[in-house]
Amino acid sequence: MAGVNKTNMSETDIISKFILPAVKDAGWDDLTQIRQEVKLRDGKIVVRGKLASRIKVKSADIVLYHKPNLPLAVIEAKANKHAISKGMQQGLDYAGLLDVPFVFASNGDGFIFHDKTNPQQLESEITLDAFPAPELLWQKYCDWKGFTQQQLPVISQDYYDDGSGKSPRYYQMRAINRTIDAVSAGKNRILLVMATGTGKTYTAFQIIWRLWKARNKKRILFLADRNILVDQTKNNDFQPFGTAMTKVTGRTIDPAYEVHLALYQAITGPEENQKAYKQVAPDFFDLIVIDECHRGSASEDSAWREILEYFGSATQIGLTATPKETEDVSNIDYFGEPVYTYSLKEGIEDGFLAPYKVVRVDIDVDVQGWRPVKGQLDKYGKEIKDRIYNLKDFDRTLVIDERTMLVAKTITDYLKRTNPMDKTIVFCNDIDHAERMRHALVVLNPEQVLKNEKYVMKITGDDDIGKAQLDNFINPKKPYPVIATTSELMSTGVDAQTCKLVVLDQNIQSMTKFKQIIGRGTCTARSPKTTDGLLSQRSHQALPRWFPVIRNQPVIFFYRQGESYRSVIRCVIDGTSAFLIKQRQEIPHEYHRNPFSARRTTRGHEIHHQIYRLNGQVVLQADPGRAVPETD
Repeated sequence: MAGVNKTNMSETDIISKFILPAVKDAGWDDLTQIRQEVKLRDGKIVVRGKLASRIKVKSADIVLYHKPNLPLAVIEAKANKHAISKGMQQGLDYAGLLDVPFVFASNGDGFIFHDKTNPQQLESEITLDAFPAPELLWQKYCDWKGFTQQQLPVISQDYYDDGSGKSPRYYQMRAINRTIDAVSAGKNRILLVMATGTGKTYTAFQIIWRLWKARNKKRILFLADRNILVDQTKNNDFQPFGTAMTKVTGRTIDPAYEVHLALYQAITGPEENQKAYKQVAPDFFDLIVIDECHRGSASEDSAWREILEYFGSATQIGLTATPKETEDVSNIDYFGEPVYTYSLKEGIEDGFLAPYKVVRVDIDVDVQGWRPVKGQLDKYGKEIKDRIYNLKDFDRTLVIDERTMLVAKTITDYLKRTNPMDKTIVFCNDIDHAERMRHALVVLNPEQVLKNEKYVMKITGDDDIGKAQLDNFINPKKPYPVIATTSELMSTGVDAQTCKLVVLDQNIQSMTKFKQIIGRGTCTARSPKTTDGLLSQRSHQALPRWFPVIRNQPVIFFYRQGESYRSVIRCVIDGTSAFLIKQRQEIPHEYHRNPFSARRTTRGHEIHHQIYRLNGQVVLQADPGRAVPETD
């Protein structure tokens, strides 16, 4: 294009008139190997009060593929007024997300070629007509990855495509491709760690589909420990397997099927006649996928582990959001280091998971314990044993009806302040506790229950009517049920996309379980009332007891004031721990020396107004030197 003044052209013109023609002339297929404006992240959700917005994110200008979902290179373009290498750093960021070694930057005059497969000449400048052919980059990529000729048919196997245009997110693609790479290389124990709500089951489906279609694996067993997980998998992500798939029932493994979905409990048990997995030979299954593998299968002496050991020759892939590592239990000891990890923090930063805040409410009897007066009788006229009862007793060995009603009132008041129709899950200690909580919530919400009796439902493993409403609860289009009381059934694997409030009224001492429960509400769902796909804020109210400080999240602890217990609020502000104490006491640090001067600082002003807003007239004890523990 002699005589054309490129400096006046926009970036879009540079791409269409110079970069794309050069790429196509090198032999790249426009339909299957070239994608433009590839959006890799959704953009972090930022919440201000009741309003939510997304941080705008840029898209990769061009991504080149060997075939769909097997990326090779990123091209980042800039207008001609910029240097030819101007887009390189941006391109390297996208290449890191896609796990590719080739990056091209261009302003229309030529390309700067960043080639991780050639450390001796990491970057070089090439002309427009010297752009590498797809066969060359694929060969360099295979050599860089160390692929053998025998691996290529498996690695190149197509993804499942339903024709809707749905494609895996970048982290799902990385997880799938890395797992396929590992299996094709002969690795038989593989661990994938992906945060709750990031699509582990869809990822597992694509892995199984590609290995099955490549005939690398012919008989597959998908294991879970809850019926809802198996049914959800069979009816949703695994549907394309059609008649090749079955759910194991009646303790019978039917060898006529190729894809088997089973509960651990359905194929094993303490008695020998319950061990249905022994109906087939140890080499019957050549691929086993273990969902939520941080639970039973992680323990060496677990009855579930014997299934995996029986089919020891099979490739075994463990899926979890929270790998368990203790003195007695280790996912890594069994599966090895994860081939890929996508954390909760990454999911929130990318905008695929909703951010959350945690509010803790401690009740006086929870903090101080409770002791009956001598000779005190319970509601049934029986004498209460004289001892101090604490958190481990409440709603198990001892039920305080007033406490249950107080927790229910706290939930009700919170929903009335925000939105009474916000989907809410209340996690209780056990099934009986869940029933008492359901009753208390019904008593406190008569107007809502009269509108629809399903406003509050107990959804537990023993309740068929409640379980039948689970699909309605997690369906974004169904308004009822609104509040679900449960114990363990909904703590994992339930994709509650519209859940906005998670209540923990149980004594949780496990970070693993805490993250699993919080994950019930970090899944995102697009709002039909907005045109730009904004997601609503996920607010998680922890009632009561235990909570780890979450990195970079605003945290407020409310302590209910009892007759002999001081009310304390702890806040994390800008990474600094502060204690706000509602009683007279000495004020250290800068507030002790000159509270009015300190208040005029930005941080002091913020803390002061937070005090005023949350707890009326209080005094402040600042503790800027205190370290705040960090977790993901």
